[in-house]
Amino acid sequence: MAAAAPTPSDAPHVPVLLRPLLKAVAPVAGIWLDGTFGAGGYTRGLLEAGAARVIAVDRDPLAFELAQGWAASFGDRIQMVQGVFSKMDDYAQDLDGIVLDLGVSSMQLDLAERGFSFMRDGPLDMRMSQSGPSAADIVNTAEEGVIADILFHYGEERASRRIARAIVKARSEAPIETTLQLAGLIEKCLPRGKPGQSHPATRSFQALRIAVNDEYRELAEGLAAAERALKPGGKLAVVTFHSIEDRMVKRFLQTRSGTAGRANRYAPLEEEADAQFRQTTRKAIGPDDQELEENPRARSAKLRVAIRTDAPAGPTDMSGLGMPTIKGEF
Repeated sequence: MAAAAPTPSDAPHVPVLLRPLLKAVAPVAGIWLDGTFGAGGYTRGLLEAGAARVIAVDRDPLAFELAQGWAASFGDRIQMVQGVFSKMDDYAQDLDGIVLDLGVSSMQLDLAERGFSFMRDGPLDMRMSQSGPSAADIVNTAEEGVIADILFHYGEERASRRIARAIVKARSEAPIETTLQLAGLIEKCLPRGKPGQSHPATRSFQALRIAVNDEYRELAEGLAAAERALKPGGKLAVVTFHSIEDRMVKRFLQTRSGTAGRANRYAPLEEEADAQFRQTTRKAIGPDDQELEENPRARSAKLRVAIRTDAPAGPTDMSGLGMPTIKGEF
């Protein structure tokens, strides 16, 4: 998704896995909700594929400012809602489809002042909604153990305790206020990377972003909200970018489709009568060679699609989704 910083007149980017997503949910018709509007690529793709209307939801007000230049051409077929997708069932009911593209959007990465990227110097912010505690607040005030847990559980960073120790030592001398300041500190804690490897700060920045925006809880509650908002036959499509997100989506759909497990591993999988979803494929859909060539960021993307049944929505056991939790305040 990476591109030059967008302006209001820029056309939206082509998002990851758009082609396989549209194929998996075809035919596209009726009213859809794009819970992660971002730069608008999925919304535009759905409208051009036949959706009558798309309710575009994003917590970042900048998303709607940047969309004005192209969204006007669709008239009232786009309804913009500033909010979080965990509350999507408050915004709409009886939806024909829902799309969620998890993670940070290109427009946020490309703006240094938003503080998401370790490749550009800017304030250590990372707030998608542009409100509330920032990443700088966490690294400068949270206890060392809490910082280590965030990096390990949210970013799967194996050197989490070493990095947390370095952060606490550095902030005792001066506040950690910028992205490059933190990235440089993390680099010193890890061995020099080999050519082609990701930047040493990748996992730590991911972890802090997830913590700042409470992304895992938002995902868990968003999946439950999607179940309540979709009408029978409605389609849910979720694109994830790392293993924890994909695990949560996979377990949710397994549980709600009645295929979470078997008492006898040799017995055939059977869908329960009251299953809330029917999975369209057993495995996640990944990028093809063409997409990998066009967009290397797609290499870690996975798409899962399911269809809502007519069973009533039920309570969701968040503990069964494999959602990481952090003890302590931050």
